[in-house]
Amino acid sequence: MVLMSPAPKNPVSGNPVNPHVEDTILLEKQAEKVKAPSMFKVLLLNDDYTPMEFVVMVIQEYFNKDHETATRIMLQVHLVGKGVCGIFTRDVAATKVHQVVELSREAGHPLQCTMEEI
Repeated sequence: MVLMSPAPKNPVSGNPVNPHVEDTILLEKQAEKVKAPSMFKVLLLNDDYTPMEFVVMVIQEYFNKDHETATRIMLQVHLVGKGVCGIFTRDVAATKVHQVVELSREAGHPLQCTMEEI
């Protein structure tokens, strides 16, 4: 008479171990919540020295606005003290601020460009 021992059991599932089948553990997949990136508005600030034509050119060149829209933004900067040129993600906004300030300094103008989180 041959005595057979019971098949070994998987410690995780408690099921008999089959040497021909790999045990896999399935984990519940959690839904990933992706948050939209923070947005920033890029602003030009008024000063008494930068020519209006230069401000219009900057808005057209760096913010892809047509002449009429650029003129409207420039007048808002001139009359209100600041004007929104566009809304971008953090990296894009920071790049635009840097480009505008760099061009202004090269041209000898004190034009200020900043960004604010929305």
